[in-house]
Amino acid sequence: MGLNGLLACISADWSPTIGDPTLTGWVTAVAYLAASCLSAIVAYHHSGKLRLFWLGLFVVLLLLAVNKQLDLQSALTAAGRCAAKAQGWYENRRSVQIAFILAILVICGVVAAGLLWVMRREVSLVWPALIGIVSLLAFIAIRAAGFHHFDQFIGFEVGGARMNTFLELGGISMIAVNAFSLLWFKRETER
Repeated sequence: MGLNGLLACISADWSPTIGDPTLTGWVTAVAYLAASCLSAIVAYHHSGKLRLFWLGLFVVLLLLAVNKQLDLQSALTAAGRCAAKAQGWYENRRSVQIAFILAILVICGVVAAGLLWVMRREVSLVWPALIGIVSLLAFIAIRAAGFHHFDQFIGFEVGGARMNTFLELGGISMIAVNAFSLLWFKRETER
């Protein structure tokens, strides 16, 4: 299957429309944007590694806000499905999905360890945001794998809201609360 065939296959399963037009979807997208803006403000008020860290969060959260509404990870899932069918291993996809999820978890662990090492002198200031972004990226990547058991878990409802919402807003909240606390602390120390 060439690139044109892959794109045609993907477009049969996915199109760039509003991925989650529900109230919860919009609240989550706005939460990504708010956390992104807070990250930009924190970056503006700090220097060095802290500035770079929060600028990085600003960019990543902005991209995740766009992803939330365009549902780009579904395009990735469709691409994987199309490639699996074209290459004849779709029926055995479970082992590939498990390997993909394990690879994502290892990559997230390495990224977390790398960020901890780079930010080791500032880790006491950013640990909630570190946990928040690593958990968000792992969640999104695993969700993109389209693993049925994980999809069942995130579709489970608690009090009328899906686990998906709690996991995603939990990571965003950790980043936003961390950013807000740094801004509050900076404001209080400058008085």
